Amino acid sequence: MANAFTGTTAMANLVQTAYDRALEFALRAQPMFRMIADKRPVQQAMPGSSVVFELYQDLAQQITPLNELVDPDAVSAGNPTTVSVTLNEYGNAILVSNKLDLFSFTDVTAGLVNQVAWNLVDSVDLLVQNVLAAGTQTLRRGGGTVGYGFGSTPTNPIATTAITGTDVWTSDMSRFATTQLRTNKVHPNRDSYYTAYIHPQVSYDLRRETGAAAWRDPHNYSAAGNIWAGEIGEYEGACYIESPRLQNTQSGSGSGSTQTRVYNTYFVGQQALAEAVAEEFHTVRGPVVDKLTRFQPLGWYGVAGWTLYRPESLIVGQSTSSARPAA
Repeated sequence: MANAFTGTTAMANLVQTAYDRALEFALRAQPMFRMIADKRPVQQAMPGSSVVFELYQDLAQQITPLNELVDPDAVSAGNPTTVSVTLNEYGNAILVSNKLDLFSFTDVTAGLVNQVAWNLVDSVDLLVQNVLAAGTQTLRRGGGTVGYGFGSTPTNPIATTAITGTDVWTSDMSRFATTQLRTNKVHPNRDSYYTAYIHPQVSYDLRRETGAAAWRDPHNYSAAGNIWAGEIGEYEGACYIESPRLQNTQSGSGSGSTQTRVYNTYFVGQQALAEAVAEEFHTVRGPVVDKLTRFQPLGWYGVAGWTLYRPESLIVGQSTSSARPAA
């Protein structure tokens, strides 16, 4: 008679799947856009559904010599301009059942609290970026040509749909952005530098650009560490921060699955964005109100608003990337 082996099949009830009780969270990119909102109410008069900021207008320059014997006419001061921020409630919540808490092999409540807290900062970051993306000062490259426009002035012949698969970000666009901010009399917000927020796939094209007026040549000799680290660093008047959070959509030339992907790049100086807060964002552990106390509410809440304060302090650049030109 053949041998009978006592193995995993014969003793199947003793062999079980093992689980790691320490769960990891999804990969996350650091929220960053709320820090741009460096203008806030200083002497707010009262609570309200919106907050109005006012800015003085300077008097017109007077360069005509005075007549020794004539008392000059007085001039009227300009009416201050206003910027209004509308406040809204924002929040999100989940209900955790007691049964899930009892039956889970890990501390599921702690994990859910972490997810709620992340949802708070993740959502607020997108709210702020949506305001930035609507900036009225644009810099686009389409069909190899760079176009600039401010407000309703039709000085920018480049539409988003004109951006093709070869219209990547260039050093000349970086130079133009900081030049225009200086022209607008915008104050830098990082010592003598402005701040540029750029997507890593857009940064890829800037760092691989060749030629004497490109990013790489000066770094070969004076800042080689940036090359080894793959960072732009400080360049052409701006300090660069890379983040995959920069908005990008298939909105360029073409259509369907091969439509050109367009990336936003933001150049900002002081007081580009204003923020008003009635109640700061925070996590909430709500009261248990069901009959058998089985459902625990977890969420976050806040009341705030954002708007462009000095539109001339923000340039929204748009280009594609050769690292991911379409879908």
